[in-house]
Amino acid sequence: MFVPKSIWIVLAFGLSVMPALSASASDTKVTAVLELFTSQGCASCPPADEVLEDFSKRDDIVALSLPVDYWDYLGWKDTLASHEFTDRQKAYANARGDRQIYTPQMIVNGTTHVVGSDRTAIEAVLKSKPPLAIPVQMEMVRDAIHVRVSESPGLSIPQERKATIWLALYKRQVAVPVRTGENQDRTLQYYNVVTKLRPIAMWRGDAVDVDLPMSEYHQANADGCAILLQSETANGEPGEILGAAFSEKGAEW
Repeated sequence: MFVPKSIWIVLAFGLSVMPALSASASDTKVTAVLELFTSQGCASCPPADEVLEDFSKRDDIVALSLPVDYWDYLGWKDTLASHEFTDRQKAYANARGDRQIYTPQMIVNGTTHVVGSDRTAIEAVLKSKPPLAIPVQMEMVRDAIHVRVSESPGLSIPQERKATIWLALYKRQVAVPVRTGENQDRTLQYYNVVTKLRPIAMWRGDAVDVDLPMSEYHQANADGCAILLQSETANGEPGEILGAAFSEKGAEW
């Protein structure tokens, strides 16, 4: 069910970008962030979920799935959905000014949207965009998640605006048997499903170091963690993703 209709929701914060790592810091630079807005109640979404799986295997891309809740009325309540993600999708549409909200929708680097199952369109957008501008590093060190966002003297953030550093915790794979609705009697596979998304610090161009307790990661039962650096528009809506990093749980954690 591809439905490019405006569905209104309200968002508070914006997202960001990240480079990939393992249990320790990685030299691989993340060049792009993909956010897929999907739903278990949408018959057109499973192909997009499969596309996201492929992108999630690349260590130069942060690929996240954010299930929305506005198709729950069709007869199946999405077991992974969060209204927070619905709000985020609406905020992106407000920031772009086009009010285009649909599933499956892929947002690239916080600014461009394409149909989430259209691999060719996604690849074209990725090729057209420059790499993320701000280096972000993250590593798991004993009992803490250490995050460092580099300074950028050449990129000024107006005092009345800001960029937000976000923590996104996710499950790398979740299987969901769907009993009713458009995907009735199918078992759907989801990848890099965000279970927690919250701001952890602000950034205005100077280097920032943040230590987060590892207990938050364990309490969320996560097996993946991403850091996103995202600018805000003048109206406080999510803007361009400036940098990102991610790390996924290894057998030694």
